[in-house]
Amino acid sequence: MRKRTLGNSGLEVSALGLGCMGMSFSYGSPKDKTEMIALIRSAVDLGVTFFDTAEVYGPLTNEELVGEALAPIRDQVVIATKFGFKPASAGEGRWSELDSRPEHIKEAVEGSLKRLRIETIDLLYQHRVDPNVPIEDVAGTVRDLIAEGKVRHFGMSEAGAQTIRRAHAVQPVTALQSEYSLWWRRPEEQVFPTLEELGIGFVPFSPLGRGFLTGAIDAATGFGEGDMRGFLPRFTAEARSANHALVDRLGEIAAAKGATPAQIALAWLLAQKPWIVPIPGTTKPHRMEENVAAAEIALSGEDLGSIEAALSAIPVQGDRYLPAAEAATGL
Repeated sequence: MRKRTLGNSGLEVSALGLGCMGMSFSYGSPKDKTEMIALIRSAVDLGVTFFDTAEVYGPLTNEELVGEALAPIRDQVVIATKFGFKPASAGEGRWSELDSRPEHIKEAVEGSLKRLRIETIDLLYQHRVDPNVPIEDVAGTVRDLIAEGKVRHFGMSEAGAQTIRRAHAVQPVTALQSEYSLWWRRPEEQVFPTLEELGIGFVPFSPLGRGFLTGAIDAATGFGEGDMRGFLPRFTAEARSANHALVDRLGEIAAAKGATPAQIALAWLLAQKPWIVPIPGTTKPHRMEENVAAAEIALSGEDLGSIEAALSAIPVQGDRYLPAAEAATGL
């Protein structure tokens, strides 16, 4: 697979990474560990070198899975993880309270290093901006961890332009991770110009619209227990029915290119900026192969114009998160 560099950092990764969250978290019951280890290793065989996890995924179990899967090939890959949530007490379920205090960051990193079976975290993201901790303190703590050799690069997630600037002034930010896809384009407004100016890479999560842009989800699709999509406004039956017009048009464009809707959605992302590296997640080997093949699809100016016209004609229905969750982002 072709490689890309995240901004001016010199961190080179495969043009497409692998988001590992869904193997353990947010999309129903955790998947079979042996099968997921095989999937992660098959991704490496296909040229993927960039793997994304976080302590909150599981919680903790996704880092353990990724660590075990990549331990034999550690020198071939780039591992990204995240800090920023306070562990829930027993019986409380999800970690929802933010905590980016310097002492907690250091504790989180020690735990992540052990679970990932590594000596240095290649890319460490603040998972969400903590309004109770100055971002300068967060960046300074990560700077210290870089000096100690426990972290190589600093990243942020779902942060706004001014917050990114403040952090970057203390410790250069290598990458921003935020949602971005054909049906969520807000980062283009203020964040992209800031990233381009400062030389920061961009890592889109949910690049396939949490599976919707693949065409595999329609108004009749049911979401099982533990699947976050069952609680998202954009995934109500009414919104799915309205939004399927976009997938239908995407399918027409894909058919003309001899590709799938998912491949066109990923190729579109890669065509936006040379410093964008999407991290589609999957738990299915055939989807992995499909996604990886998208890196070889070149979209012409005419192709991109057709996609843009479709997006303009079919406004997306439904918010991506519930109001409280959206308010916690910097976008």
